Amino acid sequence: MDSQTIQPTLCECVQSSQSLSGNKTPQENRIRWSQSPDSHTLFVDLPDLRKEDIKVEIEDSMYLIIRTETTERSPVRSLRMRFRLPESIDMIGISASYENGVLTVIVPKRVLRRRSFLIDPSDVPESLHVLARAA
Repeated sequence: MDSQTIQPTLCECVQSSQSLSGNKTPQENRIRWSQSPDSHTLFVDLPDLRKEDIKVEIEDSMYLIIRTETTERSPVRSLRMRFRLPESIDMIGISASYENGVLTVIVPKRVLRRRSFLIDPSDVPESLHVLARAA
């Protein structure tokens, strides 16, 4: 599995002045993106949150949006991250889970199958033969 840390240029992150994890600055919330032959997987460290505080959305069929907001502590802590989705993905199959402070979003790749088949010339109408010869 190929794994890399997302660079700031690949995502737009808007955060409150306070980080989601106590000692870190907002930019230090760790984000990792990995890829397998079947899917892309995004891991985001979001410690000290409840599952109910996290929203994962798709915007314009192009962007994955992660929003958090918790009011349990003062001041309110919120986060918004926006990631451009790769092409050729299965939007319906996107899933997310949150466990031990890590949000995991799985974005399946769309299976592009190439079919090849033979055409029996006797099955082609005469009008298509004429068009084919003229081309």
